[in-house]
Amino acid sequence: MDEGTNIVMVNSADEVLLYLRDDKPTIKFPNTWCLPGGYLEAGEQPHECIRREIEEEMGVLLEPGAVRPLVSAERAYGVEHTFWTEVDLDLDRVVLTEGQRLKWFTRAEVAAHALGYEDNAILAEFFDRLDRGDLVRSAGQSRTWG
Repeated sequence: MDEGTNIVMVNSADEVLLYLRDDKPTIKFPNTWCLPGGYLEAGEQPHECIRREIEEEMGVLLEPGAVRPLVSAERAYGVEHTFWTEVDLDLDRVVLTEGQRLKWFTRAEVAAHALGYEDNAILAEFFDRLDRGDLVRSAGQSRTWG
């Protein structure tokens, strides 16, 4: 069974980062918005994998302590480890090496899109956990989701 990672990246405007997958018929969910992520390499831990994937695909270095676990679950496509982090990225400065483009989405925009994989359910759980106070934002990041 495949084992991979993805990450919910949230900015100070309460938006989450999604990427538009390449439009290639040979990949899963071509031309579909998804959370960033990728598959584990041999001997790699999930936390290492997601940081490597973001660096390789976006050139963005995430500090180890800033990447927090959200959920690990067996999904229809394999085992997935989901993380979350708070980050403000200027998307005009990010150089993608995979996918067509990046975009910040509001909570309402996420709900209005059919995302790839099981990302709609993952993001619904993320927002629910924020609403319940299960996930604590960093100082200065205490906005309300809406």
